[in-house]
Amino acid sequence: MTKQIHKNWLKFSAIAISVYALLFFVGSIKSLRKPIEMVLDLSEWPLDGFQNYDASTTVLLSAILGGVMFGWAILIWLLADIYEREPETIRKAVLVSLMVWFFMDSLGCILSGNVSNSITNIALIVALTGPLWKKAKEE
Repeated sequence: MTKQIHKNWLKFSAIAISVYALLFFVGSIKSLRKPIEMVLDLSEWPLDGFQNYDASTTVLLSAILGGVMFGWAILIWLLADIYEREPETIRKAVLVSLMVWFFMDSLGCILSGNVSNSITNIALIVALTGPLWKKAKEE
């Protein structure tokens, strides 16, 4: 693994998180909710169309989640820009933040009876962390 690969992966992770963030944010706009409702339907298998944004509290939480996730994505992007200064510190910080998300989100899903989303999270954590598990080789 090279430092450039790590830096590129950080940016990939930031983009992936920002896509989810934007989906949740857009869910707060009534006419644009269909994409996030589809994501929620996929997250709570089986596909049945029962997930919706009818409750105002769901819309509020979607707006908050979209903002928090977008802020997290921007932070990761900016850390990628200064990666060369402290590569190990930045790699570990992002890796730990992704693992905390994985465990908290997955545990919450299990406790709320949505085990299928915790299984989906396994694929997401693998995609988001990629090569960040290993220290980059000195160039």
